[in-house]
Amino acid sequence: MRISQDRTERPTTGRLVLSDGTVFEGEGFGQTGAAVGEVCFNTAMTGYQEILTDPSYAQQIVTFTFPHIGNVGANDEDIENASTAASVAARGAVVRAEVTAPSNYRARADLNAWMRRRGIIGLSGIDTRALTSRIRETGMPHGTIAYSPSGQFDIEALRAAAAAFPGLEGAELTKSVTQSSPYAESEGAWSDQGFAAGREDGPHAVVVDFGAKRTILRCLVAAGARVTVVGPSSSAEEILALSPDGVVLSNGPGDPAATAQFAVPMIKGVLAARLPLLGICLGHQLLALAIGAKTMKMPQGHHGANHPVKDHRSGRVEIVSMNHGFAVDAASLPAEAEATHTSLFDGSNAGFSLRNAPVISVQHHPEAGPGPQDSAPIFARFVSMMATSAQ
Repeated sequence: MRISQDRTERPTTGRLVLSDGTVFEGEGFGQTGAAVGEVCFNTAMTGYQEILTDPSYAQQIVTFTFPHIGNVGANDEDIENASTAASVAARGAVVRAEVTAPSNYRARADLNAWMRRRGIIGLSGIDTRALTSRIRETGMPHGTIAYSPSGQFDIEALRAAAAAFPGLEGAELTKSVTQSSPYAESEGAWSDQGFAAGREDGPHAVVVDFGAKRTILRCLVAAGARVTVVGPSSSAEEILALSPDGVVLSNGPGDPAATAQFAVPMIKGVLAARLPLLGICLGHQLLALAIGAKTMKMPQGHHGANHPVKDHRSGRVEIVSMNHGFAVDAASLPAEAEATHTSLFDGSNAGFSLRNAPVISVQHHPEAGPGPQDSAPIFARFVSMMATSAQ
């Protein structure tokens, strides 16, 4: 099936070809070539640069439901991949309207040029409503996004590439978007004067980088922590040797059950040390696996900055950012786990604590980047837990 808009006689330069042979025609931008991945949609109205550089989007093609993309341009401050090993996160971007010129005082480049430098393929002029509806009805398909200035494509080859894509179930991707060497993060909150410097005497947080967003690190610094980042394969012994006052399990890409093969022993070791522990997104899922719960692949996932989540302790409904294609099976949580947050979109688990350990664990992104900051106080709460533990 071929889905296209009304065009002139000039050949269109972009394609999205799904594994079942469905073809979406549009105009290419960004990097030329072809890339294969899982096609998802994101409902955020802002923050396309942060989304495209979030390592959690490794091996994914992002469809933006908001039609107008490009008007804030791109800059160096809003890049989210914390590791120097992750030069790119998302493999492609699909948008409805032609990319607009930047109109923002922070812009240092237009989106087209920025994506070309980052190696991200773009496709505009697509009926993103039809694609989003398809994903909602049938799940996230495998697809090949392609940009050829000549307008010439081997559709069957692109379809075959999409069909051969192994998918994200069973995929361990954290090592491909992180670096193993420890480093310190000292940047805090951003203002027009730049990023504020962190404290040198705050409680020490060791962040296990499974694909960490830079804003998570900056939020910890802004809340008063000293931050050291270590690689995903770090052992509990290596982490404890750094004398942390608390440990953070970051977000990241891939199947948590695959990453759990080497991460769960580390998490169990940190839990045994009774240190405050904060899990975010993939870190939340890994923590659940470490205590005996299960995770599962979601049909369409949660990707956006407008997700309502209920905090059972306060009774408040928070609007949060989410980006995950796997979820914790709430029914599998053991007795020592208490569900603290629930997605009001589908009732899936969005957080838990442990009755016998100092743990905060959330599926959503309290750092936002992009999105609302309703759940940002989690960072101050965690830093307070570390300060108390250090006494």
